[in-house]
Amino acid sequence: MLKYMRLKNQRRHPSMLNTEIKNEFPTMNLLLDEPLMNYTYTKTGGPADVLAFPSSSKEVQDIVRYCKEHHLDWMVLGNASNLIVRDGGIRGVVIMLTDLTACQIEGQFLTVEAGTKLIDTSRQALAASLSGLEFACGIPGSIGGAVYMNAGAYGGEIKDCFYSCEFLQADGTVVTLTNEAMAFAYRHSAVQERKGIVLSATFQLQPGDQDVMKAKMAELTELREAKQPLEYPSCGSVFKRPEGYFTGKLIQDAGLQGLIWGGAQISEKHAGFIVNVNHATATDYIELIAHIQQVIDEKYGVQLETEVRIIGVEKK
Repeated sequence: MLKYMRLKNQRRHPSMLNTEIKNEFPTMNLLLDEPLMNYTYTKTGGPADVLAFPSSSKEVQDIVRYCKEHHLDWMVLGNASNLIVRDGGIRGVVIMLTDLTACQIEGQFLTVEAGTKLIDTSRQALAASLSGLEFACGIPGSIGGAVYMNAGAYGGEIKDCFYSCEFLQADGTVVTLTNEAMAFAYRHSAVQERKGIVLSATFQLQPGDQDVMKAKMAELTELREAKQPLEYPSCGSVFKRPEGYFTGKLIQDAGLQGLIWGGAQISEKHAGFIVNVNHATATDYIELIAHIQQVIDEKYGVQLETEVRIIGVEKK
């Protein structure tokens, strides 16, 4: 079988790449030259050479093994909520885990596969009267992505109830990582330094009063709807919170709120968000982010660090 040598940022012929993988995985949903703007929450992003939707952890392991054996670049997107894919797209194989959604509850332990939406997981915990994930009821993103970045909101973080996860390493082996091994910090986990994939996560929750939990989740949902620009495509909170400051206030005080850059705009509802108001490109987003960082640094000496991940290659 023909093997492809890795060429950095150089595109292989997608039809050949797709044909070979289709022969290897005839039952897997594989899309050729697929625009990632169809999947990202910003509705921007160029094509993936191959977009793969494995339906089980074994299929994830198998396709990663295949890529490794054939020297193919690969990466996982989760459900593409907190990232920007550049307009040139992503070379090689992009793996989306949206079909991995199994859930199991044993006592106070809730185990979910990585493609499960965090919002859905909080509702599954509610249905089982298990408390600890109420803070996550409005966070758009998958379990894999939430673990990867230690997602949080309204005073809660993944680390607060995380017990362990199954992690597929780059060499194809699967290991169990505990809370301690994850070295959680603000929007950070140990897996960010390791190429691999979170396959599933287990949370240790506490018995809760369902009515109290439901009321808390309704309150947080109302707060989110009131403060966040949910009516437009966006990647969520763009910047990490700098120590001693609030990002949105910095941007407001700098007179940037409402600024339009191409088809992207600093939200008039919440200055920490950039929304797609008129067919924005990824380049619009990236240039506007850089402009915000430059202005805030010049005015206040604060270096804003992105929370959103920016991936892929520039459009030629």
